[in-house]
Amino acid sequence: MADLVQHYLDRIRAEQIELRDGTLASYIPELADVDPEGFGLSLSSSDGYVYESGDTAVEFTIQSISKPFTYALALSQIGQDAVDARIGVEPSGEAFNEISVDDVTKTPKNAMINAGAIAAVSLIPGASPDERFDRILAFYSACAGRRLDIDMDVYLSEKETGNRNRAIAYMLTSFGVLDGDPDDVLDVYFRQCSVKVTSTDLARMAATLARGGLNPLTGRRVVDAGVVRRTLSVMVTCGMYDATGDWVSAVGMPAKSGVGGGIVAVLPGQLGIGVYSPRLDSRGNSVRGVQVCRSLSAQLGLHFLTVGRESSSTLRAVFDVSPGIRVYEVQGDLLFAGAEQVLRTAEHERGEYDVAVLDVTRVDDINDAARGMLTGMRASLTAAGKEAYLVDPDGRVVPADRRDDYDAIVFRTLDEAVDAARQSGIG
Repeated sequence: MADLVQHYLDRIRAEQIELRDGTLASYIPELADVDPEGFGLSLSSSDGYVYESGDTAVEFTIQSISKPFTYALALSQIGQDAVDARIGVEPSGEAFNEISVDDVTKTPKNAMINAGAIAAVSLIPGASPDERFDRILAFYSACAGRRLDIDMDVYLSEKETGNRNRAIAYMLTSFGVLDGDPDDVLDVYFRQCSVKVTSTDLARMAATLARGGLNPLTGRRVVDAGVVRRTLSVMVTCGMYDATGDWVSAVGMPAKSGVGGGIVAVLPGQLGIGVYSPRLDSRGNSVRGVQVCRSLSAQLGLHFLTVGRESSSTLRAVFDVSPGIRVYEVQGDLLFAGAEQVLRTAEHERGEYDVAVLDVTRVDDINDAARGMLTGMRASLTAAGKEAYLVDPDGRVVPADRRDDYDAIVFRTLDEAVDAARQSGIG
């Protein structure tokens, strides 16, 4: 039944595949040579299960998506007060590479623009640039659940052409924001931006943030929940540069883009998303990536102001009423993430029953994505030689005007569904 979720992702990606607006990042020569048609979409649930669509194995450089992770590492290593003394948390309303600081504090306005990201690198403990970078790379790898590596060609290209970042670093040094040699800090910054990832790596890194710092793939706690909360807060307000307001209104997930073509998005408590498509808009955001995230949010109901109720959605109970008949009781508000959990649980256990009875009597609300996934549950089970019944007294999943289409499998009480299963010779 995971194919029901896969269908959503494949369709949403397909809707944008003919979109070829935007251009490759040309100010870094190596980025101008990538295949412009690359397009991958990955989604990781909060328990680490990953759905993939398209070019999800293609590696690209993380670029500015590195910023929230280095910021989180700095918060974890030296504490919030020390970080706040060097980096603000206010939206800049400026381009990501603007040579500027706050007029009053003379510090970078936030960690999601280049000035703030360079300052964040300088705050990572390390006796040498290599030691500092090794600490950063180990943290990224822990979030992704695998050892990541650097693209040396992109690193050298960035180092050769990074004069604007040099101007930023020397400006920060003049204001006392950077300690030590600014060229050493820049070398680490260029390396961190050149780390190679896939869209699936990004989805897993996002899922680690969604789980409050616990990597769902490895089970390892990478960072404290308080650090994640602070990091996600800055991502909400600053992560998409001067397009952040539009992003929050339309998509509603903490996110960060990179000029390598990636976007990482986090739905706290529920899932992480990674997208890759290298053509960029004028703000440096992936054109297809932005549109895909808009569609995911709209079609699956992922806006964080919509899914605040999702925490009350749960698989209340799973039990067998007799041999071959298993009941799945759901309660609360059932949206995409909750429906995905129900379907995947039923699929994982389908060798243990002949009839699955889904009881939504205690469901308060349900959105169209969850409704479509649950009504498709029977077709998947039937294809596997199983049967599925639905207990839906209030028409949450199957509205009254469609009841006739599902009359043989939709019931008002659990007892009626169980009796029907037994009369069919099961149980």
